[in-house]
Amino acid sequence: MAQNKHHPSNKPARAKTPGIHPRNPHSGRYDLNALSKSYPSLTPFLKHNPRGELTIDFSSDQAVKALNAALLKQHYHIEFWDIPPGYLCPPIPGRADYIHHLADLLASANNGVIPNGKQIHGLDIVTGANLIYPLLATKSYGWKMTGSDIEAASLESAKAIITANRLEKSIRLTQQINKTYIFKGILKEQDHYHFTMCNPPFHASAKDAAAGTQRKLNNLRKSSTINPPKESKTQLNFGGQHNELWCDGGELQFIKRMIAESTNHKDQCLWFTTLVSKKENLPSIQRTLKKHKVSYFKEVKMAQGSKVSRFIAWTFQSQSDYPAWFS
Repeated sequence: MAQNKHHPSNKPARAKTPGIHPRNPHSGRYDLNALSKSYPSLTPFLKHNPRGELTIDFSSDQAVKALNAALLKQHYHIEFWDIPPGYLCPPIPGRADYIHHLADLLASANNGVIPNGKQIHGLDIVTGANLIYPLLATKSYGWKMTGSDIEAASLESAKAIITANRLEKSIRLTQQINKTYIFKGILKEQDHYHFTMCNPPFHASAKDAAAGTQRKLNNLRKSSTINPPKESKTQLNFGGQHNELWCDGGELQFIKRMIAESTNHKDQCLWFTTLVSKKENLPSIQRTLKKHKVSYFKEVKMAQGSKVSRFIAWTFQSQSDYPAWFS
């Protein structure tokens, strides 16, 4: 695949983590010394494990948030990043992989050339208080991004990040007023996007979400080589708010609604995409895509070592339509 050699994010990097995208800068172990020099607020959270290796306690919400802020500052020149207590704190390497695979998807419709710059416009559904996908997209490829969310508090947090980093010309926000819809009310008649992306709510109920968060914390404590912190209400909540974690019908019903709604915006978007956390949902999703007669769809697999994830992409455009999107 041809690459734009003049754009820093397109420089190939040796993938030290099996399966990670070769342009993803977050391969291998974190250089915590370098990160703490770039972002001194990380320093209090650094510890040595029994092997003498520098690490942090990944079951600590404050430690993980400081690590994210450090990664964003060192690799993406984001000077300010913060989220309110209790909101989803995303693992940046996996989020970056989604962006880089999206770049490859766009290249597949652009004669193998990854398109850079504000002429490429993406829509992040359920952008959240962390604004992570728009930040990574605009800093990695210079794309223009729109983030949508149903929760005003999430958008206020996202707006603060945009303002502090002077990204108003690159990222805009819009609120979904009616939670019944995903695209309606967000996609205006004049809007055109090269892609949409989404990390859909995973769970089907608040009870399932709470149980999932508890399992995650238990696993982190078991794997931690640092003194595990005592359970607290904050730690039980730092995995995300209700609209980030669950919705009626869970991930599958959310994605099926998204596919059905996308048929009303066939000519307004080149690629519709969404993460699919549960592999067992893929057959039903594929049947839904065929039912709605999309022109083409594909599963894009991603991996971070032993952790495997994927997103599904579909389009209503024919190959003969692709050049017009990049002219």
